[in-house]
Amino acid sequence: MMFALANLYFLLAEDAPKWWDYPGFEVWKFVNLFIFVGALVFVLVRKAKLGEAFQTRREGIKAELNKARIERDAALAKLKEVEERLSGLNAETATIKEKAEREAADERERIAQSTEAEITKLSAQAQREIENAGKAAKNELRRFTAEQSVRMAEDLIKRDLRPEDDARLIGRNIEEMGAAR
Repeated sequence: MMFALANLYFLLAEDAPKWWDYPGFEVWKFVNLFIFVGALVFVLVRKAKLGEAFQTRREGIKAELNKARIERDAALAKLKEVEERLSGLNAETATIKEKAEREAADERERIAQSTEAEITKLSAQAQREIENAGKAAKNELRRFTAEQSVRMAEDLIKRDLRPEDDARLIGRNIEEMGAAR
């Protein structure tokens, strides 16, 4: 504190240099600084049109911010639309899956019915073929039996027929033919 009082005394004393003459604190340096800063501001604002440049830059930044805001809003709207489509896509996928399962079940049913109809048709055809084969076998058996009967009768007649029986039969046939006319 003593040091502060000594400094205060030094500043207030009559023989002490005044504050504007204090070495290193000359007023002309400050005046020079103010003139330089004023000239610099004048040149930058009036001649270099720094204010207009700052104004133009500010307006450009505002325009870019507005453009970015509009693009952000458009992107958010697009995102919302895509999210809605995705949620709709899940529902659409479920619908398609349901439809495919229903169509597959219908197709299985149709194939089962078609197979059943084909089996019925083939069974009927096989039954007809069996019946036809049975009829053909019966006819063949009748023919074979008739041929065998005729052959056996022939053999019996040839074996039991004597020449005089033969002559008598021929004579009777001739008489029957003559009477029939």
